[in-house]
Parts: sequence; C-alpha cells; structure tokens
Amino acid sequence: MLMFLARRLLQLLPTLFFVSVIIFGLQQLLPGDPALAMAGEERDPAVLDQIRRQYNLDQPIYLQYFYWIGGILTGNLGESMRLKESVFTLIAQKFPVTLQLALMAIVVSLSVGVTAGIISAVYKNTRLDYAVNVLALTGISTPNFWLGIMLIFLFSVHLGWLPASGYVSPFEDFWMSMKTTILPAFVLGNSFAAVLMRHTRSAMLAAMTSDYVRTARAKGLAERIVVLKHAMRNALTPVITLGALELGTLLSGAVLTEQVFSIPGFGKLIVDSVFNRDYAVVQGVTLVTATTYILLNLAADIAYVLVNPRLRE
Repeated sequence: MLMFLARRLLQLLPTLFFVSVIIFGLQQLLPGDPALAMAGEERDPAVLDQIRRQYNLDQPIYLQYFYWIGGILTGNLGESMRLKESVFTLIAQKFPVTLQLALMAIVVSLSVGVTAGIISAVYKNTRLDYAVNVLALTGISTPNFWLGIMLIFLFSVHLGWLPASGYVSPFEDFWMSMKTTILPAFVLGNSFAAVLMRHTRSAMLAAMTSDYVRTARAKGLAERIVVLKHAMRNALTPVITLGALELGTLLSGAVLTEQVFSIPGFGKLIVDSVFNRDYAVVQGVTLVTATTYILLNLAADIAYVLVNPRLRE
C-alpha cells in the first residue's frame, strides 16, 4: 500500500507541472492588456510602464512563468491587480463557500442517485424501473441554469420558503446557511444524481447475477440482506471512485449555478477576474481547482484499493 501511494505521489509531480504550463499558456491567449485595464481611462504611458514593471508584464513569457511558479513554490500566488489583495487571501475566502456547496451537492447526489439505482435494479423491467430511468434521463437533460431559475420562482417567489439568492456562512447562522445553499446544492447535484443512478443500476444488475448472491439466496437469507449486505457492498465500489472525481468536477463546475444564485464562491470570483483581466486571480483559482481535482483523483484510487481486497494483493 505504501509503495502504491509513493508511486502515485511521484506521478503527481509531472502532472502538476504540465497543468501549470497549460494554465499559464492559455492565460496568455486571453484578449486585452491587463495593464490597460488597471491604468483606467487616462492611460498615462508612465503609469502603464510602472504597472508592467511591477507585475513583470514587460518580461518574456518564459520569465513571467518562472516568476509565477517560483512564487507558488514559496506560497505566494500573487496579488490581484484589481482588488489589490493577495490571491491566497481571496481563495481562502471563496474556497470554503464552493466547497460547502459541492459537499452538499454530493450528499444530494448520493442520497438520490444510489437509492434510485438500487430500487431500479431490484425492480428491473417494472413500471418503477421505467419511471426511475425517465427521471434520470430528465435530470441529465435539464440545464442547471434553467432548473435554478425555476426553483427560485417556485420556492422563493411563489411559496416564499427559501431565499432567492445570497450566502450566509454556517459559522454565522447554520440554518440560514442551509436555506441559502439547499437550492443551488440540489441544482448541482441533480445531474450527477442521474449519472450516479445509471452507474449504480448497472453495477447492481451485474452483482445480482453473481455467484455469491446466488449462494446467499441458497442459504435462505432474506432478500433485504442479500441486496443490501452482499450485492450493494460490491456494486458500490466503482461509485466511490465516481463520487470522489465528481466532487472535483463540482468544485470547478459551479460557475453558472453560483451566478444564478449570486453565491460569492469560486465561480463568481473567476468570472469577475476573467472580465477584469485579473491574470493572477484566474491563474491562482484555476491552479487550486486543478490541484484539488488531482488530489481527489488520488484519494479515489486509494479508496478503491482499500475497498477492493484484490487490488491490495
């Protein structure tokens, strides 16, 4: 296990290097000059020169990359050109918001998707199975922004049960935080719940026809024990990997949802930074998101090995 972990950690180093190169290289393709955006309307040549020197924009691209990566290795992600704040401080403020939203979305996805997948497999080719599959197809096909607007109209405007937008930290008011994040969490978790349902159904159908399940039934065990203890435990092994990877996707894919619900998380931060040509923030947020995704991929591999004894051998 330790050798496996050591090999996976060594594989992360070149991956992170190539990710950083891609992030920095694609950043240079964005149109516009950040120095012009910072200088304001007057655009004094002396001010432009001073800004370019301050942020190393007058240096060749490869030197700009080395300055940037050198700062990252020392814990310095740079400074926001627009807000004049440390990028690390901005990320520390916004990341918990998106993380809370992603974790709540994962809980919604696992609760709905796994349960629906098991029910669909147990009641294969029945009306209940067909109904669950129709709901799953609907969940995959529904755009997040449209679903978010419809939920706001129903639960906020029409019924008045939940706030339409905004965010409250759980450390300030836990229940209000739940109220402000339950709708966007459901929107984010909706499509993944549908994907999770299909994966769980396929895995359960394969497990239900396996030899160990037939043996358990031959012993006279109750169907509930056969399904939940024997079939489900083995069928959920790939679901663990899928869930860990999807958490990384939710962290990076909450842009539209955060915009619809006006949640000040990673999505809103990176959209504002792109429009304002705030290169340092865009690079910092993208790098942190990519690194988180890579680490979650590592966690998924470790969890898969821990759950599956055959891989440990």
